[in-house]
Amino acid sequence: MMRLLLTSLLVLSSFLPQAWAAAPAPPVYFDWFEYRGRDAAFDAPLPAGHYRNPILAGFHADPSVVAANGRFYLVNSSFTYFPGIPVFESVDLVHWKQIGNVIDRPSQLDFDGLGVSRGIFAPAISYHDGMFYVVTTAVDSGGNFIATARDPAGPWSDPHWLPGIDGIDPSLFFDNDGTVYLLNNDVPPGPPRYEGHRAIWMQQIDLERFTPVGPRRVLVDGGVEPARNPIWIEGPHLYRRDGWYYLSDAEGGTGPQHSQVVLRSRGVWGPYVPYAGNPILTQRDLPDGRPLPITNAGHADLVEGPDGSWWAVFLASRNYDIRHYNTGRETYLLPVQWQDGWPVILPANQAIPYAARAPSWMQGEASQAPSTGNFTERDEFDTPTLGSGWLRVRVPKQPWADLRERPGALAVHPLAENLDTLRSPAFLGRRQQHLRFEASTDMTRPAAGVAAGLAAFQNETHWYFLGVRSVGGDHVAVFLEARDGSGATRTLATREAMASGSLRLKIAGDEGRYAFAFDTGDGRGWQSLVGNVDGTVLSTDRAGGFVGALLGPFARDERALRSK
Repeated sequence: MMRLLLTSLLVLSSFLPQAWAAAPAPPVYFDWFEYRGRDAAFDAPLPAGHYRNPILAGFHADPSVVAANGRFYLVNSSFTYFPGIPVFESVDLVHWKQIGNVIDRPSQLDFDGLGVSRGIFAPAISYHDGMFYVVTTAVDSGGNFIATARDPAGPWSDPHWLPGIDGIDPSLFFDNDGTVYLLNNDVPPGPPRYEGHRAIWMQQIDLERFTPVGPRRVLVDGGVEPARNPIWIEGPHLYRRDGWYYLSDAEGGTGPQHSQVVLRSRGVWGPYVPYAGNPILTQRDLPDGRPLPITNAGHADLVEGPDGSWWAVFLASRNYDIRHYNTGRETYLLPVQWQDGWPVILPANQAIPYAARAPSWMQGEASQAPSTGNFTERDEFDTPTLGSGWLRVRVPKQPWADLRERPGALAVHPLAENLDTLRSPAFLGRRQQHLRFEASTDMTRPAAGVAAGLAAFQNETHWYFLGVRSVGGDHVAVFLEARDGSGATRTLATREAMASGSLRLKIAGDEGRYAFAFDTGDGRGWQSLVGNVDGTVLSTDRAGGFVGALLGPFARDERALRSK
């Protein structure tokens, strides 16, 4: 009997470390999160009847817009962030409010294993006969699909996959005779002649069955000047006006050579003739040293207003030091001028204005915060659900963020995943919208075996983590970890301090320089952990990909690491 008891105890003890590691780590509570942005570009007062560009500051790439039921609706790329494909509503093209997401259920898509800049590329929104359609590409995660909704706020359908359509950047065109066409970017019909050689294809589609119909044909091969080997023609949109079909596309890639071009035809299948004045939008010919530069302009979509005027939404970036931009690709608005039957967004060699005359039907003042301009926004975490501006990296497999557990606070349950994971870490981020900003929070001291704090995240290989660990008694270690693309996580600074209660953390950015500070509540106020840190680590140009930086709470369960 004694031998049996000893054997049972030994077997039980062999499972204790695994059982302990499997038990959930205690949550970390964040009492509030505050974001404060102060850019020089937004300092000047707006003249009466004007609005600010960008209209959606911070990572809002590849905008697409549609007019429906007296309002406007806009969607953006979301790549591997969740919820995905934000849907915005406006009455005047200036003031935008997010009303939902096309991808808001974990069952719709899965981005595990993908880098941040894969996933959802360039959604396009349409409206016809009471139905909203969003067509897009889930890159490396399913391909092209269409989602539908009667109400743009949702719920949206699960993806209707289009397995016979390859390529990216699809859009729909509803012709006057009821025929529906799907356009998109894909490889050319023959072998590519050079890197970046692409074509715009079109095919009829049966939207009742979500099935392509008839032949698929090339409308544009290469670009508007094929002899010059144009690269990456993409983002096609087709419009009908005064008996003409207008095909507008992006060209030149999404960097400094980005542009928008237009072609037209009397027939929907072409032939499409390029505008002699192309491109109709670009910033590539302007000097690098200009003040407050806006670059990378292109990927436009056009819409008609209630007064008959036309407008374009498009992406562009606000750079510093010529090539860096931590705020990603943002959404801008400009009027379209029709010249001799051609749409022109911005004449050659003109800079995109930070302030422009508003649409004639805009009412009241153009206070556009928190979409753009200088502002302070504070989330007290006192609502039943998270605000629409919060994003998770990839689709969460479990509910680790909770606003009900302690009313008035955000509970983040730590996960073992670090920020370098290709799964979903316990990180909740909001977009960095300014070149000069502060992001701060008040949080409880993490339990033993947990690290928590604020992260500044560009992708899984480029980030900063301003974290806190309990080290015994009332002591904590405040530290800064970094990944800069070199493949290794480095600890840049550590300081031990007393923290008997909650503590505050702050990340401040000024273009390419970042600073990290803490306040333990000992009466000394903010103390610098480390300043003058290289912020270009969070630049899209340096990190690669198509997104901008995010800022927000992060919690990591380190117990398994410590038990080894």
